[in-house]
Amino acid sequence: MQMKSYANGQHEPINYCIDIVRQHDYENYLATLLMTRSIRNPALVLRAFNVEIARVQDQTMDTQIANMRLQFWQDSLSTIYKKSVDLSSIPANPVTQELFKVCKTYKLPQMYLERLITSRRNMLKTKFFRTLEDIESHSENSVSSIYYLLLCIASVTDVHADHAASHLGKAQGITNILRSIHVSNHHKMVSLPMDVLMKNKVSQESILRGIDCENMRNVVFEVASRANSHLQKARSIKIPKIANQIFLPAIPVERYLTKLQTNHFNIFELSLQQRNPTLPFNLYFKRLLNKY
Repeated sequence: MQMKSYANGQHEPINYCIDIVRQHDYENYLATLLMTRSIRNPALVLRAFNVEIARVQDQTMDTQIANMRLQFWQDSLSTIYKKSVDLSSIPANPVTQELFKVCKTYKLPQMYLERLITSRRNMLKTKFFRTLEDIESHSENSVSSIYYLLLCIASVTDVHADHAASHLGKAQGITNILRSIHVSNHHKMVSLPMDVLMKNKVSQESILRGIDCENMRNVVFEVASRANSHLQKARSIKIPKIANQIFLPAIPVERYLTKLQTNHFNIFELSLQQRNPTLPFNLYFKRLLNKY
């Protein structure tokens, strides 16, 4: 769980955090770079923690090994929140070392960090979603929790901002499920809700084989519509100005859903998997307007 170059002193732990967010969570990385300098690095540490947890399922097909890796992060979190603990007691991992500093400085609620771990652990057990509501619940824990923590770092205590964070997290989480279809195929698993698949008579096998058909597009349309509904609800809520920069990841969510619609909800369209070269400019423009 420790990067060799970090152990040799060649990298500062914060640089390691920044690197893995850039490599594995590029869109959120771009959005975070545009945040106010005082909250940018703590935000990148949170993103790095989430990346490490999210990558566990991609790094191994062995459930036992995956659980052991998640347990490492759970144990590290428990150590971080012990009373009278100092940096020397924290595991020599760049992410845990930086997370300790952030948690102590900003007094982050342990509950939201634990939800990030629990949501992934639950997915290791179930491996699929029964309903769209299950995806919403998973997204609340695995994505909205990050926004709650970012709001804490920015000292935003506002019920309307929390409400917007909940909806945006669900929109982003559901969109992530759609975007992961080609990845899911590689791992031989289907993350789309089973009730929607059954209603439209779409088999898991056809998804794994990448078969496009009208029924499959109906499934994607229903799931994407729920994501868009949450995105629009988030944007309709009046929030403190500083929260707008925290919610910038709404931009790539919107762009993906729009592109999906342009392609008539063909989830297997290869262009959906390509990185958007104009995204940095889109994010920067919205940041100048202080909108998301």
